[in-house]
Amino acid sequence: MGENDSYILSRVPWSAEPSLKEMAGEAGVDVDNFIEGIKSDKTDGEIAEDLGVSENLIYHLRDRFYSHGIDSVMGQD
Repeated sequence: MGENDSYILSRVPWSAEPSLKEMAGEAGVDVDNFIEGIKSDKTDGEIAEDLGVSENLIYHLRDRFYSHGIDSVMGQD
């Protein structure tokens, strides 16, 4: 490997982690309605009630949204 090879490798825009869309889908949560609830400044309990899931699930999805975003893809152009 050359001196600049590590720089090139660090620029690859991918992630091995599932996206918020995938996680929500597996849990039976419509991600668009979930994000609408956050946008409307609803509590976890209100979003959970609207979507018919547990408040604990919404808490974890919200945490994931704020820490990783929607797609969890990091990289540079």
